[in-house]
Amino acid sequence: MKSTTYAASVARGIWAAQVDLVGYVPSVSVAPVISALVETSGGQDGRSDTVFPLSREEEAAGLLGALPLTGKFGAIVMQDNGFGNALTALTTFNVAYHLPTLIVANTRGGLGEYNSMIHAFSQHVPGILDQLGLRVFEIDRRSSPSDWEAVVTEAGTHARMTFRPVVVLAHFWATDGKAA
Repeated sequence: MKSTTYAASVARGIWAAQVDLVGYVPSVSVAPVISALVETSGGQDGRSDTVFPLSREEEAAGLLGALPLTGKFGAIVMQDNGFGNALTALTTFNVAYHLPTLIVANTRGGLGEYNSMIHAFSQHVPGILDQLGLRVFEIDRRSSPSDWEAVVTEAGTHARMTFRPVVVLAHFWATDGKAA
């Protein structure tokens, strides 16, 4: 039976975008998406050859962003506050060299956010990304899991079509009955 959780929908959308590799920066808020990605990649015992952790967001931008140079396409799963680390890599490498990359970032600082200090950066992320020319699509609990899957898939297609990184900001809070 097809899972209808938001996390599973994001994973299906990433794979439907014909992604070859997925790098992620570990976080409890994106853990359900990572689990769904590993499960749907055919991974065994929580491991996958195509889904792997990275230590920092700029590392993810460099490694996954370079895949188009080899004829492949990559995705990054991270939290939106990680754009503070990734912006230089994204703008001087991925954007400058027209390297399509799908980025799915869990938003922080919205409804249900328990960490009051995270609002200082995260509330500005959509505007910052827009100012830097990074295309952003936002999804939240007002849309169904199937809509999330479609938006993620279309964002991947858009990245490939425009030769640019494309960001999906996914408001995981209050979806699936818990964070993620």
